[in-house]
Amino acid sequence: MSDQLITAVSKDGAFRVFAVDASNTIAEAQRRHDTWSAASAALGRTMVATLLLSAAGLKGDNDLLTVRLKGDGPVGAIVVDGTSRGTVRGYIEQPHVTLPLNVVGKIDVARAVGSRGLLAVTKDLGFGQPFTGQVPLVSGELGEDFAYYLTQSEQIPSAVGLSVFVNADNTIQVAGGFMIQALPDASQAEIAAVETTVKTLPLTSEMLRQGLTPTEIATRAMGNVALDVLSTKPVSFECTCSKAHFGRIIKTLSRHELTTMIEEDHGAEAVCKFCGRKYQYSEAELKVFLKEKDEDNGN
Repeated sequence: MSDQLITAVSKDGAFRVFAVDASNTIAEAQRRHDTWSAASAALGRTMVATLLLSAAGLKGDNDLLTVRLKGDGPVGAIVVDGTSRGTVRGYIEQPHVTLPLNVVGKIDVARAVGSRGLLAVTKDLGFGQPFTGQVPLVSGELGEDFAYYLTQSEQIPSAVGLSVFVNADNTIQVAGGFMIQALPDASQAEIAAVETTVKTLPLTSEMLRQGLTPTEIATRAMGNVALDVLSTKPVSFECTCSKAHFGRIIKTLSRHELTTMIEEDHGAEAVCKFCGRKYQYSEAELKVFLKEKDEDNGN
């Protein structure tokens, strides 16, 4: 079954709710980057959050949302791109990180990410300068951090749940999450009730392992408040890299660097950070780049 994300509103118009089963998507990211348990959970949670934020904040097919997260933990930087079409791609600086379980017997994402650092979200809506909102990390668990970003940077009271279940062999069993946003009609009492419900919820991964669908997870996160599902769409790991794209980057290198690649390396290889795909460039291709560079410079 393909991964899916649902967008819904409570029937009283007080809340927007998003929920996603991204199990296959995060499994693909784990396979491509060979992440170990702590890194898998950190990257997976960030990718799930990016899918939810993209569903909430992007409209056009070419809109792009980028999450950059850098804490003081051993996994280092995490970068994830998401689109309104439900596609996502991402990478983690240090993929081979595994840690002892935390005090409640779960993967210690907070220690892996670190509690000191920054979370930045950039929206490129295709006109003008992209907008970036940035907040300090508050816990490193990421669900709380993304909720804090929404409340502080976008002024939307929100609750966010993110979860990844990693098997003993580092593969991903399930991954998903939900996001609840208060709309202007929401009363303080209603917001408090949602906050109480969210605190008592099992992990999203546990609900997915029980067979719950995104709609059922969203309903449960809202305390069984009736919802109107507005849309359901597939989500997937998708990278936009290409040989032509990296070729344009190679062409921007200095004449000396290109000449060295041709005469000493007899070719070049580019590796995409987001998906791990490798692109090979022959001496002949590099000579074409060098010729085009000289022509562009009027030589």
